[in-house]
Order: sequence, then C-alpha cells, then structure tokens
Amino acid sequence: MSDLEMKGNWNQIKGKLKKKYGNLTDDDLKYVEGEDDEMLGRLQEKLGKTKKEIASEIKSFLDN
Repeated sequence: MSDLEMKGNWNQIKGKLKKKYGNLTDDDLKYVEGEDDEMLGRLQEKLGKTKKEIASEIKSFLDN
C-alpha cells in the first residue's frame, strides 16, 4: 500500500480498526507519513498479529 493511499483513507481505516478492535486508542493508530513501520509495530504489540497480517487487513479495508 502506498503512503498516498494510507493518507487519503486513513480516517476511514482508523474507524474500521477501532470498531473491530475496541482496545485500540487514537495513539495506537496515529499515522505519520513515512513512519508506517512504527505504527505497524504498535499495532503488532497490541493485537498480537504479525506486521504482514495487519498490513493485509488494512489493505483489505482499502479494497472495500
């Protein structure tokens, strides 16, 4: 997924993630351009999933 895709759709993606995983906070989902890995790392710790699984889930939200 590109930074442009993430940036343009981030509010929608963030809402879907918070709905699916009620334990996520705004700080967990803070997206800073160019720091994708840091955000994925935070989500990885919180959700117990791999970065690849999380990125795939985010991409699936973009495809819908």
